[in-house]
Amino acid sequence: MSDNWVIQNLENALNTWNEKLAEIWTLITQSPQQFKGGTIWNVMVSIHGAIQAIGIALLVLFFVVGVMKTCGSFAEVKKPEHALKLFIRFALAKGAVTYSLELMLALLSIVQGVISTIMNASGYGAPQDTVLPTEIVTAVEECGFFESIPLWAVTLIGSLFITVLSFVMIMTVYGRFFKLYLYAAIAPIPLSTFAGEPSQSVGKSFIKSYAAVCLEGAIIVLACIIFSLFAASPPVVDPDASAVSMVWTYVGELIFNMLVLVGTVKMADRVVREMMGL
Repeated sequence: MSDNWVIQNLENALNTWNEKLAEIWTLITQSPQQFKGGTIWNVMVSIHGAIQAIGIALLVLFFVVGVMKTCGSFAEVKKPEHALKLFIRFALAKGAVTYSLELMLALLSIVQGVISTIMNASGYGAPQDTVLPTEIVTAVEECGFFESIPLWAVTLIGSLFITVLSFVMIMTVYGRFFKLYLYAAIAPIPLSTFAGEPSQSVGKSFIKSYAAVCLEGAIIVLACIIFSLFAASPPVVDPDASAVSMVWTYVGELIFNMLVLVGTVKMADRVVREMMGL
């Protein structure tokens, strides 16, 4: 690393960015059972088991209410075809509540397979590191004390933006895990609504919302791959420009690309929901 304070400041900010991007790349391929050693997942499984009993009770309630609203009289229930339809609905809803955790993990596993396919197809084993061009390092190191004063201001602002964007992006990925845990813990209650025809829309919305959270990972990976392609072709640096202009132009364009990436990552949920018509 250079001994110049300006270069050190920028390189430290870029190192933070590269570390967070690499962490995202690792986290996005992890399952909730692996995240943070599985401690959080074990607690959510315990909560899920406790709520499952409530889901079974609600299952009966939604089934009775559904029968009362969809059947004009008790005579309709006695018809074999109608009774069979009600039995199948109840059995499927009971299976969804009983095996809700397995069903949700199966859906997540499918999406994780999609994410792995995207990563393998892109040819990137890890995100491309963002580094300072040699021209900027040389130009800054050749600056005198008074010439370095405006560089300090540009560097402080640029480094602050890069560091903040790094943490905003990683917080979004952590937020996805929070949502996965919340959906897993509460799943038996919304899935119990499948027992009644009038209430089944709640269960459908829950499944769609959960699928959207899972698919956020695919959008985040695609965004990181696109940024890596940008990082592989850094902004063109004019060697004839002053050091301040070179740093300002480079940092400005770099922050713009980072803003696009962070914005895409933060809007991953909205993008998937629009795709799924939610």
